[in-house]
Amino acid sequence: MLNAKRASMWHGVLLIALFSCAAFYIGSARIFTDLSLSPMIIGIILGMIYANSLRMHLPDTWVPGIQFCSKKVLRLGIILYGFRLTFQDVVAVGTAGIVIDVIVVTVTIIGGYWLGRLLRMDRDIALLTSIGSGICGAAAVLGAEATLRTKPYKTAVAVATVVIFGTLSMFLYPIAYRAGILSLDPVQMGLFGGSTLHEVAHAVGAGNAMGGEIANITVIVKMIRVMLLVPVLLVLALWVASRKSAATAEGGEVAGKSKIAVPWFALGFLAVIAFNSFDLLPAAVVDVINYIDTFLLTMAMAALGAETSVDKFKKAGAKPFVLAFLIYIWLLVGGWTLARYLAPVFM
Repeated sequence: MLNAKRASMWHGVLLIALFSCAAFYIGSARIFTDLSLSPMIIGIILGMIYANSLRMHLPDTWVPGIQFCSKKVLRLGIILYGFRLTFQDVVAVGTAGIVIDVIVVTVTIIGGYWLGRLLRMDRDIALLTSIGSGICGAAAVLGAEATLRTKPYKTAVAVATVVIFGTLSMFLYPIAYRAGILSLDPVQMGLFGGSTLHEVAHAVGAGNAMGGEIANITVIVKMIRVMLLVPVLLVLALWVASRKSAATAEGGEVAGKSKIAVPWFALGFLAVIAFNSFDLLPAAVVDVINYIDTFLLTMAMAALGAETSVDKFKKAGAKPFVLAFLIYIWLLVGGWTLARYLAPVFM
């Protein structure tokens, strides 16, 4: 009986792996590479198509395999994501990049969460949207989801907002820079782009469209934001624990010490960054690991999409997109102001 359940679970894992393969194949098309749309985004779309079409016709015994991908595979993908970073990246951009990133991430997450409260929207969606916008898009949303353990459709809604506004920025930034609208020099533009663009892919795409010098600074500043995912997840774990304690006290029960769910995968992510900083592995090996990692994260995205129906999107309503738009305005105005006036102070 146990072997039969395990076999059924692997059927679900295989299904999601096939979705991931399809996402890689579709993502290799010229139109998607030009748009810098990663297989992860395509994966969640394929998962959602499945959720709204074939999901009811497949055995329920496959569901554990899908959930395995959205949880266990997700955590492994986040850990391996650290092979994209080194601590040398932090040194390369100096104090200006670090300070601006910290300000942008802090204000975006805290401000976005409270804007969500003012809009009276779901707390988890507000938090996921803010973290995705503030740090590194879909990967940050996935990391936060693994800590908050929210319902999959909430994650899908947050990812959708990141994709929309991040893609818009990827085209808008190069146009505005070349037209002279932003009045930023190459270093300032790199700081602005790296501290405000949503996805790593968006930072790469926009940076390359503006030239080599800007591209290098943009990507490095963006990667520092990715590193900030670790302290954010640790603080998030503490916040979740304190919220549970408060809920217990309000329920009339004696509030004891609430167990903190330490996001060990975040610490693993940091450990991988530290290891990668020593440059012990050949570049070709790191490239293979990054390719495998993208595949694993694509599987996680497809699995989350497979748990998301159109009805759940309707349930979320328009408020998440209103919040994402308000955060986007802050990133444009606040990010430009910091790059224009704060950056020279540290140079």
